[in-house]
Amino acid sequence: MSNIFSASIGQKLIMSISGLFLVIFLLVHLTVNSLLLANDGMMFNVAAHFMATNPVIRIIEPLLAIGFIIHIFYASLLTLMNMRARPVKYYKVNQKESSTWASRNMYILGAVILIFLVIHIANFYWKLKFGEMPTVNYGNGKIDDTYSLVSGLFIRWWWFDLLYMAGAVFLGLHLTHAFWSLFQTLGWNNDIWRHRLEIIGTVYAYIIAIGFSVIPLYFLISGQSN
Repeated sequence: MSNIFSASIGQKLIMSISGLFLVIFLLVHLTVNSLLLANDGMMFNVAAHFMATNPVIRIIEPLLAIGFIIHIFYASLLTLMNMRARPVKYYKVNQKESSTWASRNMYILGAVILIFLVIHIANFYWKLKFGEMPTVNYGNGKIDDTYSLVSGLFIRWWWFDLLYMAGAVFLGLHLTHAFWSLFQTLGWNNDIWRHRLEIIGTVYAYIIAIGFSVIPLYFLISGQSN
């Protein structure tokens, strides 16, 4: 029991738990970001202010960062271990009939998503935390005008909109396999539940991919029309 986390199954368990945490985060993040589609942006500003000042969110924030690091580390470790364990003949086997493209390229998709995450943090999170932010009146005080930062970037740079949408699509592809796979590792691995989780995972992946893609697309179209 003491060395379970050094074994392959323990490492998969850690990656699955961290993955589940990230799956929940993505849904919350999309819900908040969807408020960008409100006309005046105030609803998004209020939601962003709440997320930035709420003490519970402040505790979750570093845990989220740790979750990302753990997930990436164990994904890399397991991928390396699997590559070393495979015989040469393994690569000659045609896997297309028994697995999806996403499942065969999970690490590549993860690497692309990591690049997108770094760009996302540099353009949004870093500026929100450490940059000079415009403010708007709210109640008896002022709050950061986060809407102007996000919408302005999407409106000014069309190539960033396309990059953001591409990142959302890659994330969706990653989730089509990752969603049911993490539950399978956590013990929901019988045939009935696997089929159900594959359906739920596909629906979830579509929601995340389309949801995050609609936001830059909205600003891309509105920016061109102005």
